[in-house]
Amino acid sequence: MPAIDGLQEAGYLTSTSALEVRTPPRELAVIGANAVGLELGQFFMKLGSKVTFLEAMPRITPLEELEVSAVMRSILEEDGATVLTGVKIESVRRYGDRRRVSFERRGERNELSVDEVLVATGRRPNTSEMGLDKAGIELTERGAISVNERLGTSNPRVWAAGDVTGHPQFVYVAAYEGNLAARNALEGADLKVDLAAMPRIIFTTPTVAAAGLTDGQANAQGIRCACRVLPLSAVPRALVNRDIRGFVKIVAERSSGRILGATAVADGAGDVIQAAVYAIRFGLTTDQVAATWSPYLTFAEGFKLAAQTFRRDVSKLSCCAA
Repeated sequence: MPAIDGLQEAGYLTSTSALEVRTPPRELAVIGANAVGLELGQFFMKLGSKVTFLEAMPRITPLEELEVSAVMRSILEEDGATVLTGVKIESVRRYGDRRRVSFERRGERNELSVDEVLVATGRRPNTSEMGLDKAGIELTERGAISVNERLGTSNPRVWAAGDVTGHPQFVYVAAYEGNLAARNALEGADLKVDLAAMPRIIFTTPTVAAAGLTDGQANAQGIRCACRVLPLSAVPRALVNRDIRGFVKIVAERSSGRILGATAVADGAGDVIQAAVYAIRFGLTTDQVAATWSPYLTFAEGFKLAAQTFRRDVSKLSCCAA
């Protein structure tokens, strides 16, 4: 829990306790607007709650593409939510059955009165009482077990995997690393962690899915990249569904065309992103993806169309054009 004055005394919901609520709150404040905050906040919106998102960073989904932040904010606000970014929460107080959240934004002090407060500011590894210092196991500043690329710790007899390492907190990452750590520990397999093509999904409506590097991450690594953003208005399936809120974006190495990352905001984006995982993992180029089969009238076709935009104007193509 963040160190917010009065939060403990006022009471709050977490991603666990929020699912135990019997009656949806009329008004809900969500502290944190990344994956968990957006998923549960939108969930309560669909149950009839009036939801206000309070995010400390300058934009929601701060680790994803700028386009994700803009599109999801527009969708949430269109559906009735209030989205406030650049917020510094100062205190939470309880008054009867209500909570009052005091915060600063753009140099001004504000107050928000709600029935419940949902805290969705992330999770830290639960290592504080494990006595790891006695085993000579070093921790990071956030309390995660420090590991090398083979998941070995500072104690040569100990390996660590999953959430406790501070790596991305996905069940499939924990499973992958658990297998790797066990084989390195017991078989001397000497396997290295490779998260380059790891998918990440936010289960909102529409779904946000991504894999590999974002535009900003590629530039930060000094990679000269080329990017294309395909609006869903160019994807036949989205037109049939009568919902063109979203896009497909591909980040590619400028010199080779090799795909480095992809992002999709769309119904079924979590399934679409699997194609990007394969493309990144096996070094496919935008030209190779553009020339590959893709079934018509599926959202998966959006990934191929996005790859085609590197060479042509897809808005001028006929149905199913290769």
